[in-house]
Amino acid sequence: FKQKTAYELSLGLVGSEMCIRDSGITAYDPRWHYTKNFSPNTLAEKDYGIPEGLSNVIVVLTEMNYEAIRSYPSATAGVAVGNGYSNDCAMTLAIATFIQNMGYRAIASVNDTSQAIPYAIQAGLGEYGRHGLLIHPEFGPRTRIGRIHTDLPLAHDKPINFGVREFCGICRRCSGSCPPGAIPDDLPQTELITQSNIKGVRKWTVHAEKCFNFWTNQGTECGICIRVCPYNKRLTSTLSRLYFKCWKWLAATSLRKLALWLDIRLSLIHISEPTRPRLI
Repeated sequence: FKQKTAYELSLGLVGSEMCIRDSGITAYDPRWHYTKNFSPNTLAEKDYGIPEGLSNVIVVLTEMNYEAIRSYPSATAGVAVGNGYSNDCAMTLAIATFIQNMGYRAIASVNDTSQAIPYAIQAGLGEYGRHGLLIHPEFGPRTRIGRIHTDLPLAHDKPINFGVREFCGICRRCSGSCPPGAIPDDLPQTELITQSNIKGVRKWTVHAEKCFNFWTNQGTECGICIRVCPYNKRLTSTLSRLYFKCWKWLAATSLRKLALWLDIRLSLIHISEPTRPRLI
């Protein structure tokens, strides 16, 4: 049950428009699971109810639409996010049902039960960026993540490294473009900034409260950090795919500052930098 199997399964079950774009497999890790859920009915905590023994996690990714994401911050871009979540739900449920029909246990999960990004990193689907998002080698931060917890015997993938941490260390495009200043401008750290932080993990931590307050104050969601990220590219031609391949190689070397300069220069002539659509 590797990437090809997961892709073909989702293609057959939910159609080409909703199939996964990438997948990976890793082991259950209790560090990334929420301890309790909150019931709005009883106003009390309750267990998530995931049974023991589900030792494997299948992580699936969908790609968010580039054209919609380039309009951030707007409700239009929110459609891409909602569509991504809808696709995740359809895919994870379809795959979980398929596994159950094989005689194994499987539970589909999207934004509940556990942290998605750590599992995706452990499953070899990308690296962690300064903006607190998963950066995939092809789609950059333009992804939605779903998971299936199962006891189906599976071989595990390994984390990958294509230079994101080092590049983010010299890049400030997301932090410099964040209206509420919620993205850190310094080195990764373990300091707890807000109650939303994960304890004991050294990383770039987004100030979740500042981010969410900006969302609520403007009346629609924001994803400027996704829009301006140098790893967010529209790969619709052979030339664009070749350029991005060479650019990623450059960004992973000691010449990463040159890669950043190139991305900024291309942005200025409207090749790389997405712009908000105008009303005519």
